[in-house]
Amino acid sequence: MSEEYTSTELLTTVAASLIEDESTLIVGTGMPMLAAMLAQRTHAPDATMIYEAGGIGPEAPELPISVGDERTFHRGVKAAGMHDVMSFMSAGFVDYGFLGAAQIDRRGNLNSTVIGDWECPTVRFPGSGGANDIGSLANETIVTMHQDETSFVEELDFRTTPGYLEGPGAREEAGLPAETGPRHVITQYGVYGFDENRELTLEFLHPDVEETTINEESSFQIHVGEYDRSPEPSAEQLRLLRDEIDPRGVIR
Repeated sequence: MSEEYTSTELLTTVAASLIEDESTLIVGTGMPMLAAMLAQRTHAPDATMIYEAGGIGPEAPELPISVGDERTFHRGVKAAGMHDVMSFMSAGFVDYGFLGAAQIDRRGNLNSTVIGDWECPTVRFPGSGGANDIGSLANETIVTMHQDETSFVEELDFRTTPGYLEGPGAREEAGLPAETGPRHVITQYGVYGFDENRELTLEFLHPDVEETTINEESSFQIHVGEYDRSPEPSAEQLRLLRDEIDPRGVIR
């Protein structure tokens, strides 16, 4: 990784590039906030951010600490609540949802609940929160997570959030809205999409990452066909992140 930017800054700019102008997105704490705010200040000024605690369409002056931070309501169009946010998703008004997870399988199903046995787990995480709602009801989800053999797994220890479940058509059979589900997974190595079998496939390989790393750091086989290289952060993107969005360096 170049000393000119950090891994987090690269992942943030890549995630921001996936956000379209005039879209509506649910924003979670951490890097999703950075990506959404960067997109809003560059190519997507009319994107509407929704924070889980109820901030609708804010223009946060700098990075909020959490989804309940008062800055998530700054210059917003509405100070609502969690019920309103979940209702917007149920009504089909949310284009993107950003999610993180401890585990993912080849079809984009996520675990953010436990590692190990449910009754006596090795690690217990906070659980779903709004992740199940977002993964079930948002038109598209973008997952950001660390990739290695323990996080990219053949079988989840617990399924917190649905991806494409067992494969093509399974979401619809389960009663979830048609044409929804995960669209991109972003890790420290690259950006993945999903093929016609609803399985992970490489779309972008990050700078300085070897192609062989993709499957060396996964417990299941990821399809690697034609792909592009992720663009490096521009000087203006780095200035915005460091000087305006996160001047205190909360997330680096």
